[in-house]
Amino acid sequence: MLNTLTRGELEHLMEQQQAPCISMFLPTHPAGTVAQQDTMRLRNLIREAENLLLLRNVSQNVIEELLKPIGRFQERATYWQHPGEGLALFRSRDMFQSYLLPLGFQENVVVSDHFYLKPLFPLFTNDGQFYVLALSQNSLRLLKATHYSVQQVALPATISQSLADFLQYEERENETQSHSAASGALIGKGGRHATIFHGQGVGVDNEKDMVLRYFQQIDRGLHELLHSEKAPLVLAGVEYLFSIYHEANTYPHLLSKGITGNPDRLSIETLHAQAWTIVEPHFHEAQKSAARNFQQYATTRLASDDIKTVVLAAIYGRIETLFVALEQEINGHFDPTNSTVHVHREAKFKDDDLLDIAATQTFLHGGNVYAIDHTQIPGEKALAAIFRY
Repeated sequence: MLNTLTRGELEHLMEQQQAPCISMFLPTHPAGTVAQQDTMRLRNLIREAENLLLLRNVSQNVIEELLKPIGRFQERATYWQHPGEGLALFRSRDMFQSYLLPLGFQENVVVSDHFYLKPLFPLFTNDGQFYVLALSQNSLRLLKATHYSVQQVALPATISQSLADFLQYEERENETQSHSAASGALIGKGGRHATIFHGQGVGVDNEKDMVLRYFQQIDRGLHELLHSEKAPLVLAGVEYLFSIYHEANTYPHLLSKGITGNPDRLSIETLHAQAWTIVEPHFHEAQKSAARNFQQYATTRLASDDIKTVVLAAIYGRIETLFVALEQEINGHFDPTNSTVHVHREAKFKDDDLLDIAATQTFLHGGNVYAIDHTQIPGEKALAAIFRY
């Protein structure tokens, strides 16, 4: 089954698995001749995984069991009809996960005691995930997006599907003439729903109070979905509703700027495009600000670009912000018995990519990870870190 990668799912992939763990990355293409080549390349990665497992002295029976779901995936033509830009597969004895993502991966397979996850981190930095909450009297939509993709997210059943539905429910509960009149104006014939939005006239305070209670209901429902997220949230709706929703909101990453106008008239693709113009500067400014902070602290104990220092700091949860080179690897391993990091010029058997360890541990401890080209890293080294203390 293909899944959308969320922060929670990435954290799940970081959990300790029963080794060995297989991580596969493959660039994919639209349906056609080139797409058919993708299946052949995946078959080659399966063979490479088999060889790596044999080097680890994994028995043939276990190898066959591990590779079976990947082989079935490769044979199912329906998986390749509408691919993203990259395919990521993760297999351990406990789980199998597959993701078609808007990232053009380099072809790679890694067998280790844990999953190799560094190629996924760009989804959570400047081209990372964001949400759009489209509010109107007729409908409520939550969109999950990245720079290159967008999809509608199912809302919890605890949230009324429209403002009109919620107000009707309120009126039935209150059984007051004034609320019935307000609802009649809201859901009257001809699609006219001006009463709730004009912000003036009889009953405005009552109307605003009902809208606020509805938005508080939405906020509680979104907490079920977004409580572990750090992704920006963009509102789309008529301007009158923005200040009310901000009053109800408890999600700390709601942006002050939104998409104004009736979102019912906009497709999810249009909402996505307009929202990206809002979040793109937000993503890049955060990275620029972090880079400035590194330069400010570079000569102090609050920052480092030394691989051993940074890996240890990541493991012990000291990193606030990490820049890590997406296209590079540093071979070595962490020895937990004496808390030392060993770096090797050439890869040795069972070595890890220390950059992957630094990124994963920083992420797990709530730090910010920028997996980018090394030329964008302060000092243009393989990594740079700002410490919490």
